[in-house]
Amino acid sequence: MKDVKEIESALTSYLTKKWNKEVFVSECKPLTGGACQENFSMLLSDKEANIKAVLRTDKGASLLSSLSKADEFRVAEAIFLKGVKTPKPILLESKSEILGDPFYLMEKIEGKATGRFIVKDPSIADYRKTKFAEDLARNLALLHSIEATEEQVSFLPSSLAFVKKEDYGAFCIENLRNTLDSLPEPHPAVELGLNWLKQNLPSIDKITLVHGDFRTGNFMVSPRGLEGILDFEFAHWGDPYEDIAWLCMRDWRFGKLNKEAGGFASRKEFYSAYENHSGQFVQHKRVLFWEIMGNLRWAVGSSQQAERHLSGKDKGIELLAIGRRTAEMEWEAIRLMEEYENAI
Repeated sequence: MKDVKEIESALTSYLTKKWNKEVFVSECKPLTGGACQENFSMLLSDKEANIKAVLRTDKGASLLSSLSKADEFRVAEAIFLKGVKTPKPILLESKSEILGDPFYLMEKIEGKATGRFIVKDPSIADYRKTKFAEDLARNLALLHSIEATEEQVSFLPSSLAFVKKEDYGAFCIENLRNTLDSLPEPHPAVELGLNWLKQNLPSIDKITLVHGDFRTGNFMVSPRGLEGILDFEFAHWGDPYEDIAWLCMRDWRFGKLNKEAGGFASRKEFYSAYENHSGQFVQHKRVLFWEIMGNLRWAVGSSQQAERHLSGKDKGIELLAIGRRTAEMEWEAIRLMEEYENAI
């Protein structure tokens, strides 16, 4: 954990030079959550205004295909400019000299993102029942409207590899297989799942920008409603069904298993809202395919988290706790394979 007083001092000096005016950084506090990131809230002050901001920087070894801070910032800019409800990006520093790691600043928004608050808190009960699925689907459809045109591919980071739609499913399976092979222990259930995915590849209509971690826990909500969508570190060019499926995964329902869309809405509610705003019919079997893929990805990802601790690279009880979830994701993927056979 970075020292907050050192952050305040370093940023005060850095921003004063960067913006060519006297800037003071104060009230720096660590924010909870995030096994791969360190986030700090702070106040940026000059003679004209006070800005509540959040600093995002790296915390340890990255997971799977997480973006660099520079690339994450550029994605956040593109999404913000598209009109998606997300914090306004303020500044990027891609060098490590200031704080020891690259970082960026964005405006701080109100609300809470914790899973239990989103699915259970009475202060947002009315919103959760009436408008939450609608607002979230509208913003997701807007994010997915950023298609992989030549202009967008050149604007967004080169690390967001573009793969043709006819090759994309096989590309994802091969990527996940390579990551699995890098783990020190075998996972036969994941191997079984990868073979199943290869035999059931869906037809993909188009490649768009995909959030990559679109789930309960990455949305800020208050009694006023959706305040913003967060965390674009896993954004990539892909099938928009990936985001719908990831939201519906059992692990992101936080105990509300009957509310299959994030623990706050039924699939039917969310599918319908997304269809209204995207103009695209949602095929349930295609969602299930990517939900199976998502569970296998998270099984491998949770094993990676445990390995970060076991290898000594980044010690933490949270990493071990996440690693214990691997078997749950493997079981869920196999259960969904059976469900897929009877789905319409």
